[in-house]
Amino acid sequence: MEGGRSGNNSTPIIDKTRVLDVEPLRTLVPVFPSSSNAPPFGPYSSGFAPFYPFSAPQGSQATPDLNQQTHTTPAAPLRSFRATESYEDDFDGEYESYDGSTGSAKRKPKSSSQKRARKIQDLDFTLSVDENNFVVGVSLSERDDGNREVVHSIQMRFDALRRRLSQLEDAKESPAGIIRRADLKAGNILMTKQVRTNMRKRIGTVPGVEIGDIFFFRMEMCLLGLHAPSMAGIDYMSVRNDLEEEPLAVSIVSSGYYDDDAEDKDVLIYSGQGGAANKDKGATDQKLERGNLALERSLRRGNEVRVIRGMKDSVNQVSKVYLYDGLFRIQESWVEKAKSGCNIFKYKLARIPGQPDAFGVWKSIEKWREGLSSRAGLILPDITSGAESMPVALVNDVDEEKGPAYFTYVSTVKYSKSFKLTQPAYGCNCRNACQPGNLNCSCIRKNEGNFPYTANGVLVCRAPMIHECGPTCPCFPNCKNRASQTGLKARLEVFKTKDRGWGLRSWDSFRAGTFICEYAGEVIEKVSQVGEEGDGYVFDTSHVYESFKWNYEPGLVEEDGSIEAIEEPNVPSPLVISSKNVGNVARFMNHSCYPNVFWQPIMYENNNESFIHIAFFAMRHIPPMTELTFDYGKSRSGEAAADGGSTSRGRRKCLCGAPICRGYFG
Repeated sequence: MEGGRSGNNSTPIIDKTRVLDVEPLRTLVPVFPSSSNAPPFGPYSSGFAPFYPFSAPQGSQATPDLNQQTHTTPAAPLRSFRATESYEDDFDGEYESYDGSTGSAKRKPKSSSQKRARKIQDLDFTLSVDENNFVVGVSLSERDDGNREVVHSIQMRFDALRRRLSQLEDAKESPAGIIRRADLKAGNILMTKQVRTNMRKRIGTVPGVEIGDIFFFRMEMCLLGLHAPSMAGIDYMSVRNDLEEEPLAVSIVSSGYYDDDAEDKDVLIYSGQGGAANKDKGATDQKLERGNLALERSLRRGNEVRVIRGMKDSVNQVSKVYLYDGLFRIQESWVEKAKSGCNIFKYKLARIPGQPDAFGVWKSIEKWREGLSSRAGLILPDITSGAESMPVALVNDVDEEKGPAYFTYVSTVKYSKSFKLTQPAYGCNCRNACQPGNLNCSCIRKNEGNFPYTANGVLVCRAPMIHECGPTCPCFPNCKNRASQTGLKARLEVFKTKDRGWGLRSWDSFRAGTFICEYAGEVIEKVSQVGEEGDGYVFDTSHVYESFKWNYEPGLVEEDGSIEAIEEPNVPSPLVISSKNVGNVARFMNHSCYPNVFWQPIMYENNNESFIHIAFFAMRHIPPMTELTFDYGKSRSGEAAADGGSTSRGRRKCLCGAPICRGYFG
């Protein structure tokens, strides 16, 4: 930092060779000069006087007490606050390479011309959007203040559009070095269409966003109002006090770009922004301006700051997961020397007690990975006995029950000879991996010319039937069109619930569209074969399921919006699978009227015969240790009983606890 004072001299003497040791920031005196010719800084040039952090004549301003805290009203929107301008320049790095399907990137310095080119490219894409056949679906009041349903809806719409854009990009032959940013394109489109919520900035909680929620792209948080900057780590707003306007921090993202100490679940040591080396200049001292100044003012005010932690995705190591960890307060700040030799600001944030665990859950999972014996309530380390590529733990920390009734574990569905589909089927003739956009591939042609998965294996759209490459297709075994055949990729566990028997959850997070598992068991002719006591372990495609929209909106990608893709499953003949005696982890998945998992029929051939499999995919992003649930649907007889019919056989009381619970299922 440039600092020092020169006694009583009128001109400050700046000793640029001096390095400030660790000391409280309150010893650094901010000065607001009276000269109208002083250069402004940041987005606050119109808010208050220009600011020179560390060079001023002695006695020009008294040192403020930056540790004085006055508590604000928790989670209350501050209508007097004015949102700041663009934050793009707060970030010190650009992406060197980016996979639009995974969201991973390698940063490199960016010049001013590169910034302008990127903005122009995104603007061109936004302006080309078809204005017809599109319903915003967000009311004016919901744009200011969201709720849980609106947040989930916008998040799903964003990811559906992003997946489709990734699918279109994957099908193109892009020149080397081209940066694909499907997430930015999707975010810009929805921003332009006003498909967003919580636009009214606030300190504290954000309506509809819950502690523990996860995000895979920064644009998701922008659309939901959790963290406005798409790149900068500090979000802030200005508030007018008696004399002037000053910035206050509302949220921060600790993603590992700076040297943060982020291992403690209750305390975060956060590094200020700016000063990092880039292509045009070397590392410099950080300045007490913009986000850094906002954090310093929040220390004095004592207001809550939302904290989002960025971590590596345990399933996809080149990707990142952002976890909303709740509200923190800044307790202390200081300056210290970084590895680069320059000075940086440090802020100590403490988590407000009484909030649900979020990052603490991730830390517990890390310990379990290091040694499963530390897992409380562990009954079996692997209920599959090695049948799956990933072990599935059996856990009960609720009561004394030692496990579910005995069954034989199998990893896929078992067809008897009479249930094989009789029509002949033929696989592709690809000699390598099937490539998106290759219409010579017969498996791609069966999917109406679209490759059903993105480059990282995420399902793009629901469809009446998805055709995958089968065991006898000559393409590589790791072909991306075998997503449902590669076994478990996440660390699942079967656990005892409080009131719904055994359930299923994961140590890993799932992004929307991720394959979880298939429903394994024995294909039977009818439910009566397993008896009434086995109804809880039966999957029946003939049930009536609540319809929902999961796919993208065609009008947003210049497609004919009048022709909506059919999402409802279409199984050629009713398929009933019993997992009472033979099954896999899917048999433990409970029902919910507001599920986070959906089923999709998938067909692939083996020795010229077609077989149907029921695959489960994540409906939306699912945080670790969240119970996995799907809609069991209603039987035809149960539907008749609900409408006043004479029978109610098979109906069971629903305990899902969802706000839209139907009260029964089956």
